[in-house]
Amino acid sequence: MTAESATGPRQDSELIAESLSRPEVFGELFDRYFKVLSRYAVRRLGVEAAEDVVGETFLVAFSRRQHYDLSYDDARPWLFGIVTKLIARHRRTEAARYRALERSPAEPDVAGPADRVAAEVTAKAAGSLLARALGELARRDRDVLLLVAWGDLTYAEVAQALDISVGTVGSRLNRARRRVREFLGDLELVEERHG
Repeated sequence: MTAESATGPRQDSELIAESLSRPEVFGELFDRYFKVLSRYAVRRLGVEAAEDVVGETFLVAFSRRQHYDLSYDDARPWLFGIVTKLIARHRRTEAARYRALERSPAEPDVAGPADRVAAEVTAKAAGSLLARALGELARRDRDVLLLVAWGDLTYAEVAQALDISVGTVGSRLNRARRRVREFLGDLELVEERHG
């Protein structure tokens, strides 16, 4: 039996339930979500650490699948919750990544030389300020912001992933956005000086 039925792809919860008696079925969840979890982890940790974290995410999910709440058809928030908790164990790697991004130049794709210079100044300033802002956010606020922005999760999915209320998601997201805006507010000064 495959993940496709006459009515379309099977729900994640069906795959998890079936994997309890047929463990190989869990591989279909890996195929479904490996790329999206990898993109998220790479953005937070870099390629090397992300590979380890995503691999560990699926090992943890597989070992805990009997505890999955089958009333949730979509396992994406559950998997993002696991990967986010594992990323928290790599705080030093993530912080070092943001410091490196803060120092690294951006390579914009702009036509003319004058536009290219202005874009490089703006992109470099924005990239380094954003990296600095992300690095200085409280971990729980950063997790919420990045699950929404890079994980493309809804408030409800973030709440499920982190086992917090939707209201807490909203307040953490607002706090994170405000802090990032404070850092990026400095970008306007850079643009004015070079504009």
